[in-house]
Amino acid sequence: MNRRPRLAHAVVTDLRRQIETGLLQPGIQLPTEPQLEAHFNVSRTVVREAIAELRAAGFVVPIQGKGMFVSEAMPSTVTALSAGEIKSIPQTLEMLEFRTALEGEAAAIAAYRRSASQEDSIRAANEEMRRLAEAGEATVDVDFDFHMAIARATNNSFFVEALARFGARSIPRSQFPTLVDATTKKYLLGVIDEHSRIVDAIADQQPEAARLAMREHLLGSQRRYRQLAR
Repeated sequence: MNRRPRLAHAVVTDLRRQIETGLLQPGIQLPTEPQLEAHFNVSRTVVREAIAELRAAGFVVPIQGKGMFVSEAMPSTVTALSAGEIKSIPQTLEMLEFRTALEGEAAAIAAYRRSASQEDSIRAANEEMRRLAEAGEATVDVDFDFHMAIARATNNSFFVEALARFGARSIPRSQFPTLVDATTKKYLLGVIDEHSRIVDAIADQQPEAARLAMREHLLGSQRRYRQLAR
């Protein structure tokens, strides 16, 4: 798996959080590339990709001969997407369509096949995502863990292999590091509530309810990203 985009995403997310919370004030100079490399323990290439994303989204601006500075005017949610993110929207929608077909059935099968320990793993992943969201920490990996736990609960290796092939990049917001709305606490808690409905249906061994809850969860994501496409 190519880890570099994931690493750049983590850098973008952290720097954007610092900018939005005022830890990095408008007009202040960003740390130098070597300082960012040391702080995040990443390569110069990763740092440059992250800075390019922030610059394209309008969060930082270069001043010739001096370096990169936090923008005096913060971008709106609509203008915060970089050119690369906009280009990735069609592929994101295709991924969501595929996941809706795959994971709707996986949730239904898990509802009647899951073991007690598998049910616990699904629930634990969702609770860990809640903890991280409440703490303001990254949730992409644990979100993917939740969906993988359901795939494993089908006790069918093909569901596991199909989802594992894409990894955490199948979580849409992992592809949009500068999209502010997709990382707010309110948004994430809404996702977690949708997960909880899936968990409850699986725990109650209700295949149709589990299928519907998963489809509604992923169709909701499709609607959100189709709106971005417009």
